[in-house]
Order: sequence, then C-alpha cells, then structure tokens
Amino acid sequence: MAKSKQTGQGTPATVALTKAGLTFSTHAYEHDPAAKSYGLEAAEALGLAPAQVFKTLLVEVDGKLAVGVVPVDRQLDLKAVAAALKGKKATMADPAAAERTTGYVVGGISPIGQKRPLPTVIDSTATDHETVYVSAGRRGLDLGLAPADLITITSATTAPIAR
Repeated sequence: MAKSKQTGQGTPATVALTKAGLTFSTHAYEHDPAAKSYGLEAAEALGLAPAQVFKTLLVEVDGKLAVGVVPVDRQLDLKAVAAALKGKKATMADPAAAERTTGYVVGGISPIGQKRPLPTVIDSTATDHETVYVSAGRRGLDLGLAPADLITITSATTAPIAR
C-alpha cells in the first residue's frame, strides 16, 4: 500500500497519518444522505467485507468521553468497552458532544486526528485483517491501513468490544 496523495482529500486524519510517516490509502465514494448505516454504506460502496470496515463510536465511561472502534456489521458492547477502559458504566455519547470533542461530524468521525485525543479501544477482530478501513474524517471518505498502525496512532488498546 502506497502513501496516499493528498489531492483535495486532506483531513485531520490523513494529515496525522502523513505526519507520523504511516502508510495508508484513501477511498472516496458517493455518500447517500438517506443511508441507514454509514458504515455498511461504506463497505458496500467500496466493495469490502463489513468485518474489515470499522465504525468509530463515542461513548461516555463513568462521565468521561472515550472511543470504541468496531466492525460496521456489529454493535458496540457497552459493558465490554467500560470494562476495557476499567470503568463501571458506559453509555453512548451525545452526538453534539461527539462532534464538538472530535472536530468531525457524526457519520464521518475518524478515530485518527481528533481535536482532543481520547482513550480508544479497538475491537480485537481488527488484528485478523491485513488492512482495516475507518472513516478518514468525513462522510464518503474512508482510509485503509494496517491494524497495528491504527492501534499505534490512536494509542489504543484492543479488546473484544463488539457483539
């Protein structure tokens, strides 16, 4: 996988990856605002297995924001993400708080290049793939990278957090 050319597709996520010297690819697709699931839409539009495309979800664990990254065809297990972050209780974050904290819009939140780094847990199935895909920071644009690089750039831990 070659480094992506930043031809009009620069986002905080691609800038962070480039700055870190990590290899990634960008994949644009026509986003349908009526899509019921942004993640499943991305997998279908890009011709990828849903298990290889991951969605970024913001949660509140014991009152503090954190990030859970799970395959688009699965759901985040709130108890599991709370346990992975050594917390007692997790709830989904308010969408407005998610956007304000990350600098991204819902449906285009990338785990990479957020305004403020948050504790991040990536579902352990990510390491089953040579390449995983996450939002590049806007709807209709994903990026592909090695799971180890995703873990490194987000300072994430991995745990079985999907159900």
